[in-house]
Amino acid sequence: MPRTARSIAAGGFYHVLNRGNGRQPLFRKDADYDAFCHILADGLRRYPVKLYCWCLMPNHWHLVLSPENADSIGRLLGWVGVTHVRRHHAHYHTAGGGHLYQGRFKSFPIEGGKHFRAVCRYVEANPRRAKLVKRAEDWRWSSLAAHVDPPVARPEDVAADAWPALTRWPGRKPADWAEWVNKPIEVAEAEAMKLSIARGRPYGSAKWTAKTAKNLGLEYTLRDRGRPRKVREDDGKK
Repeated sequence: MPRTARSIAAGGFYHVLNRGNGRQPLFRKDADYDAFCHILADGLRRYPVKLYCWCLMPNHWHLVLSPENADSIGRLLGWVGVTHVRRHHAHYHTAGGGHLYQGRFKSFPIEGGKHFRAVCRYVEANPRRAKLVKRAEDWRWSSLAAHVDPPVARPEDVAADAWPALTRWPGRKPADWAEWVNKPIEVAEAEAMKLSIARGRPYGSAKWTAKTAKNLGLEYTLRDRGRPRKVREDDGKK
């Protein structure tokens, strides 16, 4: 079902994801990751969106954002996507060779507090879960290094204006954040997160999820998939 214009509200928290077309690599070498970081940093200066955490993976990326206006995320990621595709094709001489991305980005709303932290943990743990590194903070293209103690704002070989600027988290971050990120995520939590990613379902407490889905026109994301149950003639008879 197409996403409605109401599904992103100003001031809310959102997980945003996009993948390579057919899960093809978006980043073939280190310089590709760094180039995307520079594009994202430029975009954040152009559009009023706060970035709380992020992670680039070989064939997809995750961002946790909060827009100042309802259309800010769409405008930011529209610019980032077009700029990235144009520069990627120019660098690899692949213009006309097909789509780089699978399509429009996917997003879902996040409740604040523990649910916000759970999503950020899921995002920053990606490289460890994918076995790209032993410790999640060893992955260069992630916000986790900026959330450890002491924080590392960016790699030493990168200029300040070429790395995505983070916004201070709402509330307190756990002191042992890096250790928490490196622990296995419970199966139920991971499945709930994957469902939100796949369907755009709001991620939070049951009451908040129902209210948010209604307010943003996302009630269809709460319904079970599959064909409607066939109504028999004797349904409702005692």
